[in-house]
Amino acid sequence: MLVSATEMLKKAKAGHYAVGQFNINNLEWTKAILATAQELNSPVILGVSEGAGKYMTGFKTVTAMVKAMIEEMNITVPVALHLDHGTYEGCYKCIKAGFSSIMFDGSHYPIEENVEKTRELVKVAHAMGLSIEAEVGSIGGEEDGVVGAGECADPNECKAIADLGIDFLAAGIGNIHGKYPENWQGLSFDTLAAIQEKTGDMPLVLHGGTGIPADMIKKAIDLGVAKINVNTECQLSFAAATREYIEAGKDQQGKGFDPRKLLAPGAAAIKETVKEKMELFGSVGKA
Repeated sequence: MLVSATEMLKKAKAGHYAVGQFNINNLEWTKAILATAQELNSPVILGVSEGAGKYMTGFKTVTAMVKAMIEEMNITVPVALHLDHGTYEGCYKCIKAGFSSIMFDGSHYPIEENVEKTRELVKVAHAMGLSIEAEVGSIGGEEDGVVGAGECADPNECKAIADLGIDFLAAGIGNIHGKYPENWQGLSFDTLAAIQEKTGDMPLVLHGGTGIPADMIKKAIDLGVAKINVNTECQLSFAAATREYIEAGKDQQGKGFDPRKLLAPGAAAIKETVKEKMELFGSVGKA
């Protein structure tokens, strides 16, 4: 059964750990992440970008697949199906498709427009029992065509958005989507602390979880981060394991070309990556 992310993140904030959002891109991704969450007794958030949703033929297909997997795999840990960096239109599509959580990314709008659209979506989402995430500031890199330079959020703007009744807040603190460059300056913990002071008990979200050193992850959790997003790291581990399988010629041995065999090493690599992250975030055994 799908649940909103509200309660799991409130518990995480109070317990000083974080719940991982792991983006799904196909059946293998989804199966690997759900299986790992169940094995580790950890709550989990399945993130779906609009691009990934389109790739999987639409949000209704994604919802049907996830709900069926939860039933068929006997998944008992809390699972939220969450729109990642959603547009205004995309949020409504996911609400209609049966998602249990949405993110409206209005960070590229003037703050007044971000507030206006977020306020509307909060009312709609809560009326349907969904949790909602909003964003202030900019996450560096590119996500589904939205490019950010990684500007730190204004704590006062964060408070304005938080006061609208959202359930959790993504704020730019120097984090970046994709691989972090060698000259990356690191997370701005001063900004994070100032946002925490303004938003109180609001669970905060750290996007761009791939490549952030473990000590920074733990410090961010101490400063109020209760949700950490991981996508690129799963993609990289999947690609590396698949490449190793093919370069070893295993796809040419017997029926090694069978997609169930060809994709198995990549899926196993995703499970290992998710396990490492859940242990780092502290969510193991917290379901």
